[in-house]
Amino acid sequence: MADVFEKIAQIKEEIKGHVVSNSEELEQFRIKYLGTKNILKGVFAAIKDVPNEQKKEFGQKVNDLKSVAQTKFDELKGEFTGSAKAEKDEVDLTLPVDVNRPGGRHPITIIRDEIVDIMSRIGYSVAEGPEIEDDWHNFTALAMPDNHPARDMQDTFYVQTNPDILLRTHTSNVQIRVMENQEPPIRIIAPGRTYRNETISARAHCIFHQVELLYIDKGVSFADLKQTLLYLSKELFGPDTKIRLRPSYFPFTEPSAELDVSCFICNQEGCAICKKTGWVEIGGAGMVDPAVMEACNIDPEVYSGFAFGMGLERIAMLKWQINDIRLFSENDIRFLQQFEGL
Repeated sequence: MADVFEKIAQIKEEIKGHVVSNSEELEQFRIKYLGTKNILKGVFAAIKDVPNEQKKEFGQKVNDLKSVAQTKFDELKGEFTGSAKAEKDEVDLTLPVDVNRPGGRHPITIIRDEIVDIMSRIGYSVAEGPEIEDDWHNFTALAMPDNHPARDMQDTFYVQTNPDILLRTHTSNVQIRVMENQEPPIRIIAPGRTYRNETISARAHCIFHQVELLYIDKGVSFADLKQTLLYLSKELFGPDTKIRLRPSYFPFTEPSAELDVSCFICNQEGCAICKKTGWVEIGGAGMVDPAVMEACNIDPEVYSGFAFGMGLERIAMLKWQINDIRLFSENDIRFLQQFEGL
């Protein structure tokens, strides 16, 4: 067991001696020692091999190690942001103010409004639901009961005082609430903010936005789904856009498919955006599972329907070739000014 305690001491000294010179190195430090998959979790896992009489001491040392990592991160962040602020403060305050700059919409708002407008032309209305949700509407009613493996696909933020309450992991909760309270036909679009316990990086964030479509009526078929997705894709990416549907799995639709669109950057000749394939994945879709409709008191023998969902940040990143999802939430005026007038 001496090796485990020596490892803790070694990591502690490594943390204390850490230095960073830019924001990327600061982020790497956070991910390594404080992220959802940090190395401290591997150390703590060794508690099963520690003798019972040493478990208390081991736990105290691991907790102390976490505190050291957090304190060091705060210290490095303070030093880094402090020097950055000093650089920003070196401006000529006597320069005239640009009083005529009107500002503009956020890029996520631009994409959301565009999709809502596209779908409203064919009869879809906007539906909204709570961001703080209960387990039933976020999981169980969507054919994901307790211990269902699909729950592991989403790392959820739960409210600690009530494990039945959580931050919604998708806007599918809106579909359930609408189906519970509205008789078919139902034709809605549900845009909104969602949350998952992800390690923040250039490609992922713990807060992001989705938009989902739901159509329930008599005689709705997969062909209706395909034509709707083709219409949306052409309106969003251009009239020459082609689509393909690849078989996939989602617990609340059957059959299910991933939607790919022809790469609008290289016209399918192959580029970094489409990874030389000529196709770009933008979302998932499928026919609503009869069990989901039954949970909402809609008779699947009478009605059928389809659902489709996609991430707004992904669409914005593809459309404007943005390579870092964090830019959408950092409020950097230089980034946001590029979208004025859109």
